[in-house]
Amino acid sequence: MASTTDKKRKCLGAGCENNAGVLQCPTCLKAGVGDSFFCSQDCFTRNWVTHKALHAKTKTLGEHGMSSQPYNPFPYYKFTGSTQPLYPLSPRRTVPASIKHPDWAETGVPKSENRLSRTKITLLDAKGQIAMRKVCQLAREVLDITAAALKPGVTTEYLDEICHTACLEREAYPSPLNYNHFPKSVCTSPNEVACHGIPDQRALEDGDIINLDISVYHGGYHADVNETYYVGEKAKTNPDAVRVIETTRECLDMAIAIVKPGTPIRDFGRVIEKHAKSRGCSVIATWGGHGINTEFHPPPWIPHYSKNKAVGICKPGMAFTIEPILTLGIPRETPWPDEWTSVTVDGKWAAQFEHTLLVTETGVEVLTAANEYSPGGAIPIPPSTTSP
Repeated sequence: MASTTDKKRKCLGAGCENNAGVLQCPTCLKAGVGDSFFCSQDCFTRNWVTHKALHAKTKTLGEHGMSSQPYNPFPYYKFTGSTQPLYPLSPRRTVPASIKHPDWAETGVPKSENRLSRTKITLLDAKGQIAMRKVCQLAREVLDITAAALKPGVTTEYLDEICHTACLEREAYPSPLNYNHFPKSVCTSPNEVACHGIPDQRALEDGDIINLDISVYHGGYHADVNETYYVGEKAKTNPDAVRVIETTRECLDMAIAIVKPGTPIRDFGRVIEKHAKSRGCSVIATWGGHGINTEFHPPPWIPHYSKNKAVGICKPGMAFTIEPILTLGIPRETPWPDEWTSVTVDGKWAAQFEHTLLVTETGVEVLTAANEYSPGGAIPIPPSTTSP
């Protein structure tokens, strides 16, 4: 997970070319509609008759000041694909004080992580490696439990509840919760959402694909793992959905295969992009893997594209993630107004896979590896290439 950069908002006034200021419709603000800014009071007044039609959709306010009826919180945003958010979001889930919290749990600011040197890489001692194996085992359990609940008709909000409960049952804190103010315990990214999707009231449909990104904090250490799944049987008959998922899965496996002491960090991107291109897929370069240990996102940064300039080599005791994101279309993404959900610019579907890895004296240990009971798994790529 990473912060997104601020983008200028356009005023919602009809025909107005100005950028919006801080003035937001007070009725929309109360209802939780996040995309209702105007450049001035005069502009807001001139557009009131047209704008107030939106309020009819969200006029019934319930507990927490949210609409009791599902609604699109960004009605003026031009979505790149068919996936849209469905609010209200539930209140932020709580974690008992008996479970160790990371430093952002209350403030939303990862203070310790922000103070890190970007070039100093931690090497885990024997005690740290044992702790990482434990937390990664828990992360795999949480992912498998959450993925087992996937089926058409289930909301991503429900998946967040499943994930959160599974974390607490293991005395673990869900690392994304309030990390840089992320509001949920898991990232759920369907279809054209490349990463960092916020769980909401949208029900999954037969034929969707979805990435579940699970991160947990236990015993003072973090673990990170994600997989992309087929929702229902219909998705498995979509040739391009299968192509992007299975190619991404293979890219991760091929990158892991070269992890050993002495492997240059820059080499992972070369392996990933070469295979992606051979299948007609593109690598979204914005996001990469990262170190992981007592911190959530310490160095090193792991690029997933070729001809990158990453420095350093793998050394025994290094723990890090590799987590490529591939798309069927243009390899660029853009954020929704929630400033977290990252979607492809052309609405083409994307997939991601991630493991937490430990470099050993002779090779690599996949700390978050699936087991024989894990949901999901590879399927053959059908011959057609029709886009979803």
